[in-house]
Amino acid sequence: MKVLVADDSAVPRLILERTLQSLGHETLTAVDGNEAWDRYLAFQPDVILSDWLMPGMDGIELCGRIRAAQSDHYTYFVLVTAMTEVEHVITAMAGGADDFIVKPLQRTALEAALIGAARVTALHEELRTQRAALERLNSLLHDDARRDALTMIGNRLRLSEDLAAAVAQIERSGLSSCIALLDIDHFKPYNDVLGHPAGDIALRTVGQALAGTIRGGDSVYRYGGEEFLILLPGQTLKTATVALERVRAAVEHLGIPHPDNPPSRVITISGGLAMASPGASNDVNDWLRQADIALYQAKAAGRNQIVVFKRERDAA
Repeated sequence: MKVLVADDSAVPRLILERTLQSLGHETLTAVDGNEAWDRYLAFQPDVILSDWLMPGMDGIELCGRIRAAQSDHYTYFVLVTAMTEVEHVITAMAGGADDFIVKPLQRTALEAALIGAARVTALHEELRTQRAALERLNSLLHDDARRDALTMIGNRLRLSEDLAAAVAQIERSGLSSCIALLDIDHFKPYNDVLGHPAGDIALRTVGQALAGTIRGGDSVYRYGGEEFLILLPGQTLKTATVALERVRAAVEHLGIPHPDNPPSRVITISGGLAMASPGASNDVNDWLRQADIALYQAKAAGRNQIVVFKRERDAA
């Protein structure tokens, strides 16, 4: 183990250092509490053997500062002192010490303390490892809960969180943002004729094509069934229309055969685009409703196209 020895008396410090080295431990020494604190920060020892009474910062104060500063790495703290009263033992333990050894130091007492230190530090290391594994697992579960299992893109939970954040960002940044609601054209007959396994493959392929075509700052989600949604932060209708036309073309260029989708006879998508602007009364449900209206208009106009939502006053 790595052991830091803090003692203002040279002879006991040297004896303790050599004894620890003979027991196979890596050692470092400090002549007072202040130096011990500096070396603790640099050395991150497994064990500290500290004299109680030292000039400047004493052993109890050093122990308290270390306990207050510790995070994942646990340092086993042993106070070494000539004081033998029970009250001193209680004071040491209450101050954060793990063990208490009375001077003059006996080799057997030191070995016993180090055995206990090895067990305790091993347990803390095991707990640290388990905590890190649990944090990684929680992160994976958090991500899995927000990912569509079929297409491996964001799901409705992720979408609801991101849309709420997007509305707040619009007001903070003063920049508009757009959403596009997309639907695979004539997907029901595709599923009915070719079967659900083929439908799943098509959904997965289209979802990955969308994810691979959008810009870095945009996000794509499976909205439900054969519907997808793309969130385009900071974009205007003009720039978003260009981006969505690129997405539409990418899906058509996949060339997935779809006999019931004339005239191209391949899988295509229709899309409705809606914008939320700073200063407007932006409500997520209204934003989605606008994109849905535009999607319906795209289907009514012949499919395989992107339609922008326009308010009545804008269309007039």
